[in-house]
Amino acid sequence: MQQTIETVINLMAASAVTAPKAGGKDCLEIVALTSSDDLKRIADEMRNYAPNSSKANYWHRDATNTENAQGLLLIGLAGAVTAGYDCGGCGYRTCNDFEQQREMKDFEMGYSGPHCIMRMMDIGVALSSAAKAASLLNIDNRIQQRVGAVARALGYIECEVAMGIPISISGKSIFYDRKTPLKKDLAKQSRP
Repeated sequence: MQQTIETVINLMAASAVTAPKAGGKDCLEIVALTSSDDLKRIADEMRNYAPNSSKANYWHRDATNTENAQGLLLIGLAGAVTAGYDCGGCGYRTCNDFEQQREMKDFEMGYSGPHCIMRMMDIGVALSSAAKAASLLNIDNRIQQRVGAVARALGYIECEVAMGIPISISGKSIFYDRKTPLKKDLAKQSRP
C-alpha cells in the first residue's frame, strides 16, 4: 500500500502543478509527505495547539485524521504576490495600491495576510484538482485548513498560506463520519 500512496500523492501533486492559475503564473509551493513519523509529529502539534483555540475539539478531530492518514499533500502560496488584474477583490483599487498599502500580519497557527484574491483562488483550484485526482483513483481524502497551518508552523512547507489534503486507503473513509470530541470531554482529559 505504501507504494500506492506514494504514486497517488505524486499524481495529486502533478494535478496541483498543472491546475490553471491567474495569469499563467505559478506561485504555489507543493510538498508531499508519506512518512508516518511526519504525520504523527503534525498531529501531535495539532493537539498541543488545540487548547489555544475556541475550536479545540475540531483541532483534535483533524489531528486524528492526520495521524491515521498514510499521506499528506500540502499546497501553499509561495509569496505575497498579486496577479496584476486590478480587480479590486482585495479591497484596493489597483494591485499596486494593494502592494504599497497592505499591512502584512502573521497569525499563530494561521496564515499571513492579506493576500491577492486571485492567488487564493489559485490555491483553491490546485487543491480541488489534487483532491479530484485522488478521488478518481478511489483514494479517500479531505481538504483541511488546520493541518496546513501546523505543517507551515513546523516548517514542512515554506509559504504564506497552506492547506493540506491527507489521504487514506482503508475499508471505510476516515474523513467522513468523523467523531468530533465534545469540549466537556476534552476538559476532563486535561485535568490531573
